[in-house]
Amino acid sequence: MRILLTGATGYVGGCLLDELQRRGRDVRCMARRPEKLAGRTGPRTEVVAGDASQAADLARACAGVDVAYWLVHSMESGVDFERADRLAAERFAAAAAAAGVRRIIYLGGLGADDDRLSAHLRSRHEVGAILRASGLDVIEFRASIVIGAGSFSFDLVRTLVERLPVMICPAWLATATQPIAIADVVDYLAAAIDLPPGGARIFEIGGPDRVSYGAIMREYARQRGLTRLMIPVPVLTPRLSSLWLKLVTPRYSKMGRKLIDGLKNPTVVTSAAADREFTIRPRDLTSAVREAVYHEDQEFAGKRWADFADLEELPRRYGGATEGTRLVDHRHAVVAVTPARAFAAIERIGGGHGWYACDWLWTLRGWLDRLLGGPGMSRGRRDPDRLRVGETLDCWRVEVCEAPRRLRLAAEMKMPGRGWLEFEVVPRDGDVTIHQTAVFDPKGLGGLVYWYAIWPLHEIVFRRMLAGIARAAVRAAE
Repeated sequence: MRILLTGATGYVGGCLLDELQRRGRDVRCMARRPEKLAGRTGPRTEVVAGDASQAADLARACAGVDVAYWLVHSMESGVDFERADRLAAERFAAAAAAAGVRRIIYLGGLGADDDRLSAHLRSRHEVGAILRASGLDVIEFRASIVIGAGSFSFDLVRTLVERLPVMICPAWLATATQPIAIADVVDYLAAAIDLPPGGARIFEIGGPDRVSYGAIMREYARQRGLTRLMIPVPVLTPRLSSLWLKLVTPRYSKMGRKLIDGLKNPTVVTSAAADREFTIRPRDLTSAVREAVYHEDQEFAGKRWADFADLEELPRRYGGATEGTRLVDHRHAVVAVTPARAFAAIERIGGGHGWYACDWLWTLRGWLDRLLGGPGMSRGRRDPDRLRVGETLDCWRVEVCEAPRRLRLAAEMKMPGRGWLEFEVVPRDGDVTIHQTAVFDPKGLGGLVYWYAIWPLHEIVFRRMLAGIARAAVRAAE
């Protein structure tokens, strides 16, 4: 059975791709930018270039396919997304019918079919109706807010909670919703492949908790250990709320305005059809939020920061780059040594050898840490030349040590958040690139203030540290 997956470079599509590959399915991904899937596909997955708005590309992608997923959405594109989604769905339905596709699986949005629907939800329902009009076996899932690390809706909730100790809450934060974990959404989508034939069907899916958007914020704040005061204000309309959002989280302002407009609509499950047809029992809100936070930590633990070197052609921004809730200071240097020499210089960092630059600032930071009840810089290191996972290094702990490639240190000093310092050695044309990355996960507004306040010191300390490591590696090679 050949499966076509559109939208594989998106959040839900990417998670579904991983699950389909785990289940050993034969998958064809159509992507406008196939390079974004590099390194993510296995031997049974084919990646083809194609634009979901082009009929010819859709026809090629649908050829020889049994089941096709339609996970394309134009809301982020800045165009008239309702019209764009309508035209793309019509062309996809026609291509699927002409190619003899047996089943289409689509993920839409919860909400009652009436005139009060927002443009976003109205478009989601319209796409489902277009697909069903093709006469094919169409399975449409309708979901509310998806809880997962990378979900736009959840990221928006999380960013507001992290940045605002006091939140002025408009009436729409009391709107009823039925959030669902990304893992459960993926389970439904994957299970729909094997559902017996039955014509076009709509399944409403959601977790067991019917809560407000405000309750989701409070649960996230509780799990992050944040105290948040939420003050209800009935006069903030979705339009005014979107302007407020632009001030607080400009990154989400374009899509956030369209999304907020839909928050006036209750998005709860009104049909038990999904419970009758599937054995999946979605997890509750507490578990969904806990897993989202955990998976984000896991993703960052395995992230390679070498790709950030491409961004350094752009002007540096005060405070560095952002990745989700994390703040990132990345630097790199090209050195004409072997990977082993470069890593040896990195591995000797700290303790009696010092930190390659501004040791007096590290000493001062240690004194302040001791005053706050932290370990300071007095713990030193076990061995002057070698590090092992789990051992202490001044005010850090060795989290990863993979010679001659990667070293990651986790901060144990007192600070309003969590911090890491990571080094990666990448061979290139007889030289090596040493990547040095400081990552900070701020806890609330205090964490953000802390990071931006010490940024001028980062500019001095981390720049000189990398230069010192590079010099030491070269001297050792002479």
